[in-house]
Amino acid sequence: MDYISIKNLEVFSRHGVFENGGSLGQKYAIDVRLYIDTRIAGVTDDIDNSVDYAKVCHFINAFMKGHDFKLIETSAERLAEDILIEYPAISNVHLTVKKPWAPVGLPIEEVNVTIERGWHRAFLSMGSNMGDREEYIRKAINLLKSNEKIIVEKESTIIETEPYGMSQQDKFLNSCIEIKTILTPREILIFCKNLEAMAGRVKTEHWGPRPLDIDILFYDNDVYDTENLTIPHADIKNRAFVLEPMCEIAPYFRHPIYMKTMSEMLSDLNNK
Repeated sequence: MDYISIKNLEVFSRHGVFENGGSLGQKYAIDVRLYIDTRIAGVTDDIDNSVDYAKVCHFINAFMKGHDFKLIETSAERLAEDILIEYPAISNVHLTVKKPWAPVGLPIEEVNVTIERGWHRAFLSMGSNMGDREEYIRKAINLLKSNEKIIVEKESTIIETEPYGMSQQDKFLNSCIEIKTILTPREILIFCKNLEAMAGRVKTEHWGPRPLDIDILFYDNDVYDTENLTIPHADIKNRAFVLEPMCEIAPYFRHPIYMKTMSEMLSDLNNK
């Protein structure tokens, strides 16, 4: 991946736990790599097809002056996120915040924190079979859009489907969306669970009726397995109500375990 590199940008800020770094303030130095495809800019010689690094430098300076954090870890985290949100053409940020002459009581040149953060591609499925089903789904999508750390890229048609797993309940409305996000899988899960709770969902029997159900289907091409979250979603291959809307918005997206596209997986399911 191409990148634009900024090295040793000097800024003054009042970050720190100790008095000389916090209330009094001190000089910091910032290194940053802005990962962006420079091909179009290189061919057209037009800055509108790139990122203006001078503006990025002033953005970093204003950020560091305008915030007061105790930890440089927090400075790095928040700065990386704000750069990505302010300049969405940047796919990843590799950032180092340097604190020269850190007050450790010994001779030292600097302490620094280096992180890399970026945008991720994820797919979510949404379903509802209680109350105003379509309203629950559309309101959840709008709330996802209101989160500055999430960009909703594509939305499928909302379809009506038969209940899955427990047939003695009302029909569902289902859809899938593609998002770009700087949230981690766990952070997406927490946010989606809050949306479900806002819709009035309470813990019920497995596969039972619910006003809103949001599942994380994919996160990049990652395989993620914890006690509370499995990605890719474990039962995608058996769920036409997921595969059909996925085929509408991402028919050629390939399952990272089965190595089949969504279209191929739906065809396999229909042929059973």
